[in-house]
Amino acid sequence: MTDQDRSPFRSGFVSIVGRPNVGKSTLLNALIGEKVAITSPKPQTTRNQIIGIRSAPDSQIVFVDTPGIHKPRTKLGEYMDKTIQDALKAIDALVVIADASRNDPRERETIRDLAKGSVPCFLVLNKIDLIHPQQLLPLIAEHSADGFREILPLSARTGEGVPLLLSQLLAVMPEGPRYYPEGQWTSQTERQIVAELIREQALYCLDEEIPHGIGVEILSMKELSENLTEIFADIYCERASHKGMIIGKSGSMLQRIGSKARAQIEELLNTHVNLKLWVKVRPDWRNSANDLKTLGYSEQNS
Repeated sequence: MTDQDRSPFRSGFVSIVGRPNVGKSTLLNALIGEKVAITSPKPQTTRNQIIGIRSAPDSQIVFVDTPGIHKPRTKLGEYMDKTIQDALKAIDALVVIADASRNDPRERETIRDLAKGSVPCFLVLNKIDLIHPQQLLPLIAEHSADGFREILPLSARTGEGVPLLLSQLLAVMPEGPRYYPEGQWTSQTERQIVAELIREQALYCLDEEIPHGIGVEILSMKELSENLTEIFADIYCERASHKGMIIGKSGSMLQRIGSKARAQIEELLNTHVNLKLWVKVRPDWRNSANDLKTLGYSEQNS
């Protein structure tokens, strides 16, 4: 095959946006085929801009996952909102996700506004595995006049419809370079991913009111041998009462969080992991510029 016969290399950036709990991170993981972003049933799980990279011999799509669209109430919330706004700049396509299993008027308003941009905009009706197929046609009709290039029903959890979304996105990618080396599937460092994996297990294990006030700082990661990595980390919380709940009776809750996180981290690093966790009270850390910077929530990281 000559250079003239070879198809041009296509590449570009795609942002994934939507309201909280619509499945943005689950979709990102399905598109990449790796666990790029943590997931949980609690709102505002994603705080940073998470980049996932899907590479093929003739193409590369760089996906940007974002926090759920919401009204900021803290400096952390303001940082998350800025992260969303930044993700809408210099992109080649936009994926807007709606939860097909719930009828939320606020979601419809948000969706309509996002479709007005200048780049190709795709509406994903996620969680179709939770509804009857007959409910889909009215949903598609409801959004048909909103200006989307395509309206695609899918289930990020089961993978149904994900290949079609990928092919539709690839079709609108311009000719361009390979932005990341083949084989790299995220721009996050191992330390960032490890911190997020610990926070993910805290989200799953703890009561509803605590996770919003939790942050994780990796103090050190040291490779003790080829088969063992030692990790020390602090879990931040905002109240002394929350510290007690995170630790649990005789340390049972902290041990549970650590055990579940360790399994995920060992899979990531492909080594055994000695994980040591401490819980620290940092009152109102979500409004502290220094604490936000320490935990990686700052403009330099957005």
